Amino acid sequence: MARARRPAARTSAAWWNEIRSNPEALLRWLRKQYHGEATAAERIERYCIARLPADDPRRRILAVVAGQERQHAHWVGDLLRARGEEPRILTRRERYWTHALAAMTSFEDAAGIAHHAEVMRLERIEVIASDPTAPDDIRATFARILRDERFHARAFARLAGSDGVRRTRSRHEDGARAIGFVRAAEAA
Repeated sequence: MARARRPAARTSAAWWNEIRSNPEALLRWLRKQYHGEATAAERIERYCIARLPADDPRRRILAVVAGQERQHAHWVGDLLRARGEEPRILTRRERYWTHALAAMTSFEDAAGIAHHAEVMRLERIEVIASDPTAPDDIRATFARILRDERFHARAFARLAGSDGVRRTRSRHEDGARAIGFVRAAEAA
C-alpha cells in the first residue's frame, strides 16, 4: 500500500494565498474546517473533561470552550450552506491528532496539546480575518471565531500549566509537520 504524501510545508499566509484564489480548494478547506470545529468539542469532552472528577471546577471552563467550538461549527456550516453544500463530519485520517495525542497520559497533557492546537489555528485565523481580499462572509465569520480562539489558547495554557505545555510541544510539532504547517516565525 502506498504511503500518503505529506503536504508541502508552508506558512499560513502562503497557504491562504493558494486557497482563497481557488474556489474548489476553498470549498475543500471549508469542509475540513467544519469537520475540525464539529469534532473539537468531542475531543475536549473525551480527552479533557472525562479526565476530571465530576465536581472539578475546571470542567466549567472546558464546557464553555466546547460550546464555543460547537458554535464555530454552526458558523462554518452556514458558510458551506451559502455555497450550496450541506455540512457534514468527514471520514478522514486525522494526521495532526494522530501525532499530537500519542502517549498522552494526563489531563495536563490533553490541555497542553489543546493549547498548541489552538495557537496553531490562531495563526491561520488571524491571516484570514485580516485579509481584505478574503470573501466577506468568510472574513467576518473568522473574525468572530478569532476572539474565542484567543480565549481558548489562554485557557488551555492555564489548565495545562507550563510543564504540560512544554511536555507536549514535540508531539504538537510532529503533528504540525504531518499537516505541513510552518509558523510564520519559523519561516522568517
